[in-house]
Amino acid sequence: MTSERNDAIAVVTVTYSSGDYLKNFLRTLPAATSREVRVVIADNGSDDGAPEQAAAEHDHVTLVHTGGNLGYGGGMNRGIAEVDPSIEFLVIANPDIEWSPGCLDELLAAAERWPRAGALGPLIAEPDGTVYPSARRVPDLTHGTGHAVLGSIWKNNPWTVAYRNEDAALTERPVGWLSGSCLLVRRTAFESIDGFDTRYFMFMEDVDLGDRLAKAGWLNVFVPTAKAVHAKSHSVSRHPEKMIPAHHDSAYRFLADRHTGPAWAPVRWALKAGLAVRSAISVAAAQRELRAAQQNPVNEEVSRGS
Repeated sequence: MTSERNDAIAVVTVTYSSGDYLKNFLRTLPAATSREVRVVIADNGSDDGAPEQAAAEHDHVTLVHTGGNLGYGGGMNRGIAEVDPSIEFLVIANPDIEWSPGCLDELLAAAERWPRAGALGPLIAEPDGTVYPSARRVPDLTHGTGHAVLGSIWKNNPWTVAYRNEDAALTERPVGWLSGSCLLVRRTAFESIDGFDTRYFMFMEDVDLGDRLAKAGWLNVFVPTAKAVHAKSHSVSRHPEKMIPAHHDSAYRFLADRHTGPAWAPVRWALKAGLAVRSAISVAAAQRELRAAQQNPVNEEVSRGS
């Protein structure tokens, strides 16, 4: 016996000491849709009290303690498991998203137009209004390696340009994958591929999700009439020794998973070595920037907009 359709939508976010970002997330959410919204916060071990405060202040918010830092994908899977099974549309979003009016209603309307859309993503802007390239092609070995190795030192290299897909028109269309910072997904599609791959602790889990949805016959649809602002976390700049290697490890996992077997072994070895060198160089550069900022606190405060 199938459950009756529920027109409510569930918004699931993963927190890790998100502070005021979470407050802004919840403050702007009501304007994003006219539908009933239920929010699940999957907390990965916050110590700022923000998730508890949110659950206490909002009747429609459910707080789930994951029991540890499961990473984004693991935390998201845990949160989605708490959603009423009758709710078909799930919103996956970072807690530092600020919702524009009508954002989720635009995505839901697009889902009606695209019945094979497993995931739909809005246009994502940064706080200064810059459009973030959130609708990209799935990296193959050539483009993925070129971007991974050269992206930070030669930003306009042809592989990075092709991967980021920034010159594509801002039109509603299927794409390779969508940023996991803000996604509307059909539960049917999400469950058909068993959700996020929890081997990706951080970074690339959204690329992997979009690729596996496409391989399962679903579409990833970019919907630029829906808009959200992403106040990107500064975790990478604060903890480069952890975040940068994690990013490179995820890039290797994604490409290695798709090039298995003995014949590809030399390519995997070369890729792993190249990414390790790039990671070490990037960490050293980031640490130099941190030290410089610490030695000149006035400039650091200016850069934060204080």
